Amino acid sequence: MQIVVAGHLCLDIIPDWQTGNLGALKPGTMVQVDGLTFSTGGAVSNTGIALKRLGFAPILMACTGDDHVGNIVRSIVQREGIDPDHFSCIKGATTSYTIVLNPPGEDRAFIHFPGTNDAFGADDVDLSGLEPGLFHLGYPPIMRELYTAEGENLEAIFRRAKASGWVTSMDMALPDPNSEAGRAPWRRILSRTLPYVDLFLPSLEEILYMLDQDKFYAVQEGALPITTELLDNLSQELLDMGAGVIGLKLGDQGLYLRTGAGVASSLGENWDNRQLLSPIFEVEVQGTTGAGDTTIAGFLAGFSLGKDPEEVVTLANGVGACCVEVLSAIEGIPSLTTVEERISRGWPRVMPTIAHPGWHAEHGLLYGPLDKVKR
Repeated sequence: MQIVVAGHLCLDIIPDWQTGNLGALKPGTMVQVDGLTFSTGGAVSNTGIALKRLGFAPILMACTGDDHVGNIVRSIVQREGIDPDHFSCIKGATTSYTIVLNPPGEDRAFIHFPGTNDAFGADDVDLSGLEPGLFHLGYPPIMRELYTAEGENLEAIFRRAKASGWVTSMDMALPDPNSEAGRAPWRRILSRTLPYVDLFLPSLEEILYMLDQDKFYAVQEGALPITTELLDNLSQELLDMGAGVIGLKLGDQGLYLRTGAGVASSLGENWDNRQLLSPIFEVEVQGTTGAGDTTIAGFLAGFSLGKDPEEVVTLANGVGACCVEVLSAIEGIPSLTTVEERISRGWPRVMPTIAHPGWHAEHGLLYGPLDKVKR
């Protein structure tokens, strides 16, 4: 199955930060680092290159400038064996970049310049001449043309892809609450776009911010616990908006899957009306950059191969686990065979600590509710 990955692409500038913490960054101080890594970042890079390393041949669609940053981005993509001939290029524009602050043992922080990503729109996605397969787009909340005008461009991209016979997939990003994107009408944007999205794969915090900011801040502050009831209610709302499959990334709590009743005709019988909570695998975490994007790469890989939901979420967790074993986003991604062999040898998993009353655990997965367990 042909896989296209479109959307956000930037250059990640990653200082090799071996000691200290983010609190050491104060006015008038210096923090010494041990080196620097250049890596492409964003959904197009992290998900697309991860798919390439797994053994697929994805087509990447993004927008860059004709500047030095853009040249570095294209050279990195080419070095990974991917031809950037589907990239748009804006003369005189500055390509997007991100400075990634990733001290060991802490979650990462970013200094981000949107650049040409803000110009990416419906005209930058050209699926003509391609055999319909799986179309994935990532990070519309940090791409201005995709969230302004109540998501008109975003809806157009997915409506056209669905009309052309593609299975569609979308990932999100958490916008700066004080930015234009943070104030965008996300409920309206999702309501008009999700009817054309088969696989919706955001993080829990992203979708909480967009649909219920009171709960978002309560979870952030530890005042509201994450439970399967919260996940069920949130995913049901997204299904009601029109999405076929909801995959919520939960960080160290794993991956939650919820599918709609009636998706069997388009996605297969085993995808109809499912709920799964898939735990993470045990690893020594070196960095979390790209963890969500590479988890999605594993999800798309498994889906494109026709695997059942249990296998898809397990593979997604496995690829994401390989990612966090190294500092950069995609350096730790091996071949698909290597990931599958590691899983088959009994790779230990870390069971989620979130409350899951009425759910049944089996084969390293939490199934639920009990009346929906499929044997």
